[in-house]
Amino acid sequence: MIERYALPQISRIWEEENKFRKWLEIELLAVEARARMGKVPREALEEIKKKADFDVGRIAEIESVVHHDVVAFLTCVAEHVGESSRYIHYGMTSSDVLDTGLALQMREAMDVILQEARALTLTLRDSALRYRDVPMIGRTHGVHAEPITFGHKLAIWTFEMHRNVKRLEMAREVISYGKISGAVGTYAHIEPEVEEYVCHKLGLKPDPASSQIVQRDRHAEYMAALAVTGASLEKFALEIRGLQRTEVLEVEEPFARGQKGSSAMPHKRNPVICERICGLARILRANLIAALENVALWHERDISHSSVERIIIPDSTMLLYYMLVKFHQVIKGLQVYPDRMKRNLHLTKGLIFSESVLLALTEKGLTRERAYSLVQRNALKAWSTGEDFQTLLKEDPEVMEVMSAEELDRLFDIAKHLLHEDTVFKRLEALEV
Repeated sequence: MIERYALPQISRIWEEENKFRKWLEIELLAVEARARMGKVPREALEEIKKKADFDVGRIAEIESVVHHDVVAFLTCVAEHVGESSRYIHYGMTSSDVLDTGLALQMREAMDVILQEARALTLTLRDSALRYRDVPMIGRTHGVHAEPITFGHKLAIWTFEMHRNVKRLEMAREVISYGKISGAVGTYAHIEPEVEEYVCHKLGLKPDPASSQIVQRDRHAEYMAALAVTGASLEKFALEIRGLQRTEVLEVEEPFARGQKGSSAMPHKRNPVICERICGLARILRANLIAALENVALWHERDISHSSVERIIIPDSTMLLYYMLVKFHQVIKGLQVYPDRMKRNLHLTKGLIFSESVLLALTEKGLTRERAYSLVQRNALKAWSTGEDFQTLLKEDPEVMEVMSAEELDRLFDIAKHLLHEDTVFKRLEALEV
């Protein structure tokens, strides 16, 4: 369940009151621009600015008859303004208001998302530096590979989140465009100067060429940034789920006082937050597909994108914000078990040092193929019998013919694997978030 208390900051952006308030601001700025050009009497402008208002309930009532949201909005505003309302919406089309207003809402939502994304990136970086010297096994294909540190894993996440922040910033820039160019974008009944003025006042840029709408590749790019960020959060959450498995148990997501893991099994401590994040990422990806479908419209515009956007854009921004907040809570409260990591490192009784032995044998003059064969036959025996890999190598005369016991012992040193980890952490410390 998505807790309501986690979303008020961003959900308010998508409420009808905020949407209509932005529409009204756009309409008033357009009147103001035309007044500056001498096309609206100063007295009419003052009356409009003084009286212009709306009532959400009244707009809904009118829309139930006219079946057009912008017409309903304008009718409601006209009821407040009176005769001077004839100067409102002059030369404009509905999408001038809809698309410019939507850009403002999407930018506003992105600002909230970016704030949380940056905060999560900082927390990940701090956690990576805290665990930089905590060794654990690295896994490829789910199988033990070679040693890493938990800090290294978190450093990877930090850099990825930093890239996501950059993507989200770019999406904010791409969507920050408005249009006041009329029914097919030709300024037939309204001057380009009006668009320039309105967009400047709103902190937007005029779309350099529009049809009846701002082109939907912008919205698709915005949605792609949300979906990619969600995919990263899914990746991080999935890793925590894997590391929380009973057989592994190297980390656990927070488990609150009074929390219950199962209705049937009182012992259960399930990674439910991380599972929830993984599930919600699927919705973000599905919504991106719908946004991509919205790019292709008939001629200068049809309305097939409109109903879709009313669902996918608010939902996706709120979902990603929620996912960021929840994963941030997971990282801040993450339970890390270094002793378990150490135990798992030695689970395969030295097999994780096989590459070190392979390379050492090639340095002694063996061909890579011969060295690989010697190491693999001992590794396979250790794997099947549970015997110690290092001991088996010492008992192999072909190995010991070219290598001393002391040289072999030095190869089974975790510190050797982590010798250059500072390279990653120096880059991490230099990261500007």
